[in-house]
Amino acid sequence: MSSIEPPRPHHGNSLDPSDPGGSQAASPSPRAEPPDAREASALTFEDTLEILAHGHMALQGLLPYSSNYSFLATVCLDGVELLAVYKPRHGESPLWDFPAGTLCLREAAAFWVSRALGWNLVPPTVLRSQAPRGLGSLQLFIPHDPQVHYFAVQEDARFALAFRRTALFDYVVNNADRKSGHCLIDPDGRLWLIDHGICFHHEPKLRTVIWEYAGEPIESALLEDLRRLARLWQEEEAVLAPLYRWLSTAEQEALGRRLAKLLARERYPEPYPWGRNFPWPPI
Repeated sequence: MSSIEPPRPHHGNSLDPSDPGGSQAASPSPRAEPPDAREASALTFEDTLEILAHGHMALQGLLPYSSNYSFLATVCLDGVELLAVYKPRHGESPLWDFPAGTLCLREAAAFWVSRALGWNLVPPTVLRSQAPRGLGSLQLFIPHDPQVHYFAVQEDARFALAFRRTALFDYVVNNADRKSGHCLIDPDGRLWLIDHGICFHHEPKLRTVIWEYAGEPIESALLEDLRRLARLWQEEEAVLAPLYRWLSTAEQEALGRRLAKLLARERYPEPYPWGRNFPWPPI
């Protein structure tokens, strides 16, 4: 059995977004030309992050059915334009169990955990302080059919590995809201995960529609990915450095404990015997 000690928490600037990592944004301006889909699709993750972090932002309007203010925006840099989802801190609805003004930090933190795992389930996401409505998360928009989500494709073998990764990822980040509709399939048939504003709480809050693998042994390749993440977290590697600023000390310690428990048991997480294990609504 594998085991690992919880990593030493970083006691620096917890919940301090003063260094969000990218912010050369101008004020909103009318959209000129639509994004070039062919050019945008050829971008690497690094290219996309650069555009999101430093491109000119222009808001196109509010996205419907969001519990917090979420805007569709265009972001343009060096002639390449992307669509993105902008969630400003000042548009966050207050929650009784999450500190005010931290949801955008958690959106960005979830991306970096997915990135460090090598799974790239979360679309490229940055935290920007210079943006039309102030500090907020900015995430690449994923074109998708809203009728095609987890419940529609859960039996499709093409997504079996991605959904197993999702189940583990959600436990690691302590996702309190993995709805079926938060699993998007893009036009190329790739799975993406969105809406991570209520993750990383220091108390157990995992609520998800994906419990099919509960109690099963974790595949060796996925265990190795988790071990690599644990090493990166323990050693405070640069790829996870933003989390030390964006998460509180208690949240950092809890993340380490979850990783340690997962690696010690080597099995998929199981529903808690108490509390609510499913989000509502489920889609």
